[in-house]
Amino acid sequence: MNALSIRATLASVAALAVAAPALAQDNGELNLYSSRHYDTDERLYSDFEDQTGITINRIEGNADELIARLQAEGENSPADVFLTVDTSRLERAKDAGILQAVESDLLEERVPGQYQDSDNQWFGFSLRGRIIFYDKTDVENPPATYMDLASDDYEGQVCIRSSTNTYNQTLLASIIENEGAEAARTWAQGVVDNMARAPQGGDTDQLRGIVSGECDLAVSNTYYFARAIASDVDGVSGSLDQIGWVFPNQDSYGAHVNLSGGGIAANAPNRENAVAFLEYLASDSAQQYFAAGNNEYPVVEGVETTEAVDELGEFQADTVDLSAVAKQLPTAQEIFNEVGWE
Repeated sequence: MNALSIRATLASVAALAVAAPALAQDNGELNLYSSRHYDTDERLYSDFEDQTGITINRIEGNADELIARLQAEGENSPADVFLTVDTSRLERAKDAGILQAVESDLLEERVPGQYQDSDNQWFGFSLRGRIIFYDKTDVENPPATYMDLASDDYEGQVCIRSSTNTYNQTLLASIIENEGAEAARTWAQGVVDNMARAPQGGDTDQLRGIVSGECDLAVSNTYYFARAIASDVDGVSGSLDQIGWVFPNQDSYGAHVNLSGGGIAANAPNRENAVAFLEYLASDSAQQYFAAGNNEYPVVEGVETTEAVDELGEFQADTVDLSAVAKQLPTAQEIFNEVGWE
């Protein structure tokens, strides 16, 4: 991180501190630091309060800002629970020393092992597949696997985000874990060679690239497309019939997924309430709210999904341990740098 980025982060943390309400630290409350910002979460929190009598106090902000804030607060932090999105940020929180281990038979039973940290410091509560979308008017044989994206057959056709994007970092880390570092390096170089344009924008912009004709293939998380099905997303919703999708690697290890999840803050003053909240997030009702808020897939099997997610369909998810994937993130960044992925 350069000096300008550090100053910007510290300024943001200071702004959050000024804007934050005073957080109580008694047994009837839970202090939640969250980078989630979905309307349906209101029902999630109100149901927990109704069921337990525990009042939730929330601080919301950018994940990196919240991690920096928790580090700065240290032992004096009022935070009980930290919620964020993507495996890389959950692991970043663990590496920063702001989480603690949780022993819970209920979480062990309800949350599949591959979606838990190996030291029980974070747990995933919803999934989003990172999959391949394509222009049905131009592409007769879309890639069936992630490795296929690097094929010469798709030269100049791929739109994908930058190497600084956490979703891409975790995707490459999963390829390292599944295929090995050398195969992952070859893949990353092949994708760079096949790019239709320099990486730019978010996942929705990659989908817009298909509609505009800039690219024939795009990589995006499932919820961005589901959002375009469920609501009016400019540049995408009006052209849904043009876009097809592939859940990669269905004949091998399955499609890569990343997580929305959380853990208990290292110095949680209301630890018992924090454990109760994480266990609540694994309940059927909370799973439905948690996943529906962003058109994601619940981690607990059998829980109903939104109509938009239903339209995407079921798929075989990669069963690789995401805690092991997280350990490959530094190697993933090295590979991105080596191949010139901007």
